[in-house]
Amino acid sequence: MVDARVELSKYSNRVLAVVKAKYDLRDKSAAINKFVEMYGPEEVEPEVKEEYVKKILKIEDDYYNNRGRRKMSDKELDGLFGK
Repeated sequence: MVDARVELSKYSNRVLAVVKAKYDLRDKSAAINKFVEMYGPEEVEPEVKEEYVKKILKIEDDYYNNRGRRKMSDKELDGLFGK
């Protein structure tokens, strides 16, 4: 557990008070943790765009169509992603 001292605006304090009351939490630290659990994944794990998935799948299909299912070296893998 990490201890932190934070300065909150009046609005942030109000939001935390509402979260605390809504979920019957013991204190504002628990309210902050609940808020982060609710909205953190949207920031930490952003949604992958469909075009990107299609591009990766096409690269994979092209690779296997040209080379078969043999193992790829690290150098070949880096080459696929332009490194």
